[in-house]
Amino acid sequence: MYSKEESIRIKKEFWTQFAEAYPRKWLLYNTKIKDVSFKFFVDNKKAQVLLDIEPKDEEKRKIYFEKVESLKTILLEDYLPEAIFERNYYLESGKIISRIWVETDGISINNKATWNTIFDFFNEHMDAFERFFYENEDYIKDLEVNTKIQS
Repeated sequence: MYSKEESIRIKKEFWTQFAEAYPRKWLLYNTKIKDVSFKFFVDNKKAQVLLDIEPKDEEKRKIYFEKVESLKTILLEDYLPEAIFERNYYLESGKIISRIWVETDGISINNKATWNTIFDFFNEHMDAFERFFYENEDYIKDLEVNTKIQS
């Protein structure tokens, strides 16, 4: 078990080394869709690349998820065959979001021997997720296309 200070130091070193290994600007929160963002996650069991859809307006959350879900075949066949779709994903806080993600296990942020595996996983999968998003961005963003909501 690590102290809080050691844990913070390890996380900082991990993210610094990741940025050095893959020095590029990731899309992350810059999707231009409010409360729709890509995220990296790692702990002592797994690493994930996530697309979180979390508008406060439940109807918008549903529509954005359904738009991405309507592209599921493309995402699975051309970009991320192991992607998991969950319309109602419950965060520890109790908040419900929609989430699409890929993950790998058998790794740990606390084990430096697995860091390169995590870095490669993050790079490969986030790059694929971003390419999928950019290819389908106009359709995903436009709430007036194939939806009941008019902006």
